[in-house]
Amino acid sequence: MDAPSDNKPTSNHMSPKLTVRLSSDKSGQGVFAVEPIDPGEVVAVWGGRIVPEDIAAALPPQTRRYVVQVESDQYLAPLERIDPAELVNHCCQPNCGLSGQITLVALRHIEPGEEITFDYATTDSSPFLEFECACVKKPCRNKVRADDWQRSDVQAANRGHFSPYLQRRIDSQAHDSQVQEENSSKDVSPARRG
Repeated sequence: MDAPSDNKPTSNHMSPKLTVRLSSDKSGQGVFAVEPIDPGEVVAVWGGRIVPEDIAAALPPQTRRYVVQVESDQYLAPLERIDPAELVNHCCQPNCGLSGQITLVALRHIEPGEEITFDYATTDSSPFLEFECACVKKPCRNKVRADDWQRSDVQAANRGHFSPYLQRRIDSQAHDSQVQEENSSKDVSPARRG
């Protein structure tokens, strides 16, 4: 599926400060800034249809690559054609991040000519969405894995920009670790006097 080249309505929003063109770093298209973009500015809002994991995993590979996980067992899949906003590529050192489940915002100032990217670990936690990374940014994880959201470096780099379902998991793990530490310190009793 190619990005639409006509002016028909789409299920997504892409900032008019962006354009789609071939990405020299990757094997396909990407979204690029044509005007300066300020930190926090909305660059894209995704639409589509919500499908469960079994349907998302069964989509043809050329469609599945545009699926975005929005809950533990809910996926945003493209409609009949791929819209320009769905062409935002992954990068281990992104310049954009999530605000909620389907809105992409700039994490820093973006200059014209820069490719718009986000870290797919902030949305996806399903093994069928894993892939070899081609971002060529240092440091690069080389492969985007289902459990990358658990990595401390990924959490630090994307703090505040995870899909809500992943943020709940991160918060739960942090809470569980804190409780475990508190319980461990209570188990250490002072030496008895003799």
